[in-house]
Amino acid sequence: MKVRDRMTTDVKTVNLDTSVTEAFRLMKDNSVRRLPVMDNDNLVGMITMRDLNQASPSAATTLSIHELNYILAKTKVKDVLPKKQNLVAIGPDNFIETAAKLMRQNLISGLPVMENDKLVGIVTETDLFDALIEILGVNIPHSRIDVYAVDRPGSLATVTQIIANRGINILNTVVYFDKKKGRYKIILRMEEIECDDIVEEIKSKGFEIDSVLIRGEDDI
Repeated sequence: MKVRDRMTTDVKTVNLDTSVTEAFRLMKDNSVRRLPVMDNDNLVGMITMRDLNQASPSAATTLSIHELNYILAKTKVKDVLPKKQNLVAIGPDNFIETAAKLMRQNLISGLPVMENDKLVGIVTETDLFDALIEILGVNIPHSRIDVYAVDRPGSLATVTQIIANRGINILNTVVYFDKKKGRYKIILRMEEIECDDIVEEIKSKGFEIDSVLIRGEDDI
C-alpha cells in the first residue's frame, strides 16, 4: 500500500502571515492538529496545535479576554513557526511503512506529501493506523492462528498449503522475528471461523501453536 492510497488530498494550509487565531479556527473546524505553512506555492514548514498553544498567553495572565484575542489576532504564524524546523516530507509513491519509519525516526505524527515540489497531500499517524487495521483484516469475522515456524525452508508454504487443501481463504499472513523466542512467528488470519482441525494438522507437522483467536460478528 502506498502513501497516495491513504493520504488526505484536501489539505488545509496557512501562510506565514495567517494569524494564530485563524490557524486555531482552521484546526478546530477541520479536526486536524497540524497545518502546512506555505509561502506563495512553496511549503516552508508545518505548524502544530502544540506550537499554537505554546504561543498563547498563560492561563495565569491578568489580561482580559479582549486583550487576549487582540494579541492572538496580531500574532502571525511566522512568529510561532519553530526556527530551523527540520521539515520532513514524503512522496505519494512511497510505501506507508516508509512513512511510518520517518515519523518514528523524527518523532512526528504527520508528513506533508510532495510531488514535483508541490504539496499534494498529508499523511498522519491516524491514516497509518487505519491502513494497518485494513491490511490485517481485523474488521471482518475471522480466525487467527499464531504459529512458531519450524527452522527449515518452506515452513510458511507448509502451513498455507494445509489451509489451501481445505479450500479456505487466507485473509492475510504476517511473519516476524520474535526476539524473545529467537524464532519466526507466522500469524494467519482466515475467513473460516471453525479452525480446530486446521490447528491439529499444523501441530502434527511439528509446528508450535502459540495462540488461537476467533473473532465473530459480535466481536467486531
